[in-house]
This record gives sequence, C-alpha cells and structure tokens, in this order.
Amino acid sequence: MAKGPKHRLQFRRRREHKTNYRQRLKLLLSQKPRVVVRKSPRHMRVQLISPGEKGDVVLASATSTELQKFGYEGATGNTPTAYLTGLLFGLRALKAGHRNGVLDIGLHSSRHGTRIYAALKGIIDAGMKVPHDPSIFPSDGRIRGDHIAKYANEKGLKSDVPNHFDKIKKKILSEFAKKGE
Repeated sequence: MAKGPKHRLQFRRRREHKTNYRQRLKLLLSQKPRVVVRKSPRHMRVQLISPGEKGDVVLASATSTELQKFGYEGATGNTPTAYLTGLLFGLRALKAGHRNGVLDIGLHSSRHGTRIYAALKGIIDAGMKVPHDPSIFPSDGRIRGDHIAKYANEKGLKSDVPNHFDKIKKKILSEFAKKGE
C-alpha cells in the first residue's frame, strides 16, 4: 500500500469497484430519478431509485425471476428476458406515477445491443421517458429471441422462443391493462 503525504486513499466502494462517484454525481445533479439496470450472468434487475436524505429510496422494481408468474419458462439472463423485465418495470413505474428517469448502468461497459439496452427498450416501449439514442438498441429479432431459436435448430433441438416471447409480452401488457381499468 502506498504511503506518503501525496497518497490519497480512495473511497471504500470505489476501491471495491462498486461505485463510480463522478458518474453518480452527474446522475444526481440531473434531479431525475435513476433507472438503475443491473445484470448478472443469470438475472436482470431494474429499479427506479430516488436519492433521499438517509439514503436512496427504491420507487419501483422488477427482476427477471418475476417473469415466471406470467408463465415464462426460459432462462432469466438472456436478451428477450431483459426486454420483458424492462417492460414489466416500465409498466409498474407508470402505474406508480413515475413517468421519467435517467439511465444508470453503473460500472457495466456501454456496448450497443447489450442486455442493458434491451431492458431500456422495454422501458421505453412501456411508455417511460428516458433519454437515449435509438441506435443503441438490439435488433427486434434479437429481442424476440430469433438468435436463440437459430442456435437450437443448429444443435438439433426444438426451440419456440420467439412465439413464447410474444405470448409472455401479451400477458404482461394485458395484466396491466386489467389493473389500469
């Protein structure tokens, strides 16, 4: 460990590679709630977070494992699941009265067409207003899971991911249409 009068120790969460404080400050100065998208190899989590005096407050949330309640049977860490999780989150946030936010991807790298931006497309399709560039979204075929079906067919397996995706999307939309009446 470095020692001396010019050495400055970083904050603990920065040392642990959990928080980029410069990025967080810019997001907080926007005065809008943060749409926090976090991914792991097996799951997706989307939250609407507002800063508070005693810490951040979660206003709305959705995780990829909740899609099982709508009949989703596939893996919970792929692009179609990210979109459906974003759609579910967006509808919940709108129902709670939150219409806009600013995207917070944390320390994840920003690459066009990733699961983070599939979740953002789901949020946008639900009706929330989040500043974005449409060129970052994955293709519609990738969001529907055409690439998964193609891979399964090459391996000699049967996959109906695009039809299953459409069915689950309709269930989510109809569920919130019922609750909105």
